[in-house]
Amino acid sequence: METHMIKSTSRFIKTALLMTSFGFSTSNAFCGGTITGKIDANIPKYNGDAVVYLLGTKGHVVCEHKTIEQQSLTFFPKVTTIPAGCSVTLKNNDAILSTISSFSPAKKFNVDKLEAGSTRQITFDKPGVVHLLSKAHPEMSAWVIVTKNQYATVTEHDGKFTIPNVPAGTYEISVWSEKFKHQGKTTVTVAESKTVPVILKVAI
Repeated sequence: METHMIKSTSRFIKTALLMTSFGFSTSNAFCGGTITGKIDANIPKYNGDAVVYLLGTKGHVVCEHKTIEQQSLTFFPKVTTIPAGCSVTLKNNDAILSTISSFSPAKKFNVDKLEAGSTRQITFDKPGVVHLLSKAHPEMSAWVIVTKNQYATVTEHDGKFTIPNVPAGTYEISVWSEKFKHQGKTTVTVAESKTVPVILKVAI
């Protein structure tokens, strides 16, 4: 028994040393940087619900679970962002049937007669801006911003945002909002394990 344990321990140590010699680490295999900042719109009440996203990044896309819920004839959240190839779950929390549609070039679909408490999953295959509408209730509206990578986020009501785990490098930052005019791009350089502050000025 003791001999077997010694041999097993020896193999474990050799494996750990071999991984270290090739640059592998079990505790810190990837140390990306963080971009944190704020949207500074000329009309402050529109600082929230903007999408800040990076251009030019490459690598494996990671999908996170996102849900858009209908409650009291309103979509929550109003703005969602996901990478292309990922899905969003639509959920009806109202006591009436729901019909949710999109006629946007990036994704056209029609979810008809979604019953109370029911869900439907929609996959967004290509980047673009997708506008969600309700045929029966034209005041209902939501947006899905489909990006080329996962380095995107929706700003808080005060315009603050954080994009974590960004690979080291130089990127362009772009901004989308239902209210903003076309905005220029801002360049940012991200260093490993560092935080980069950014202020993005935009105009309505």
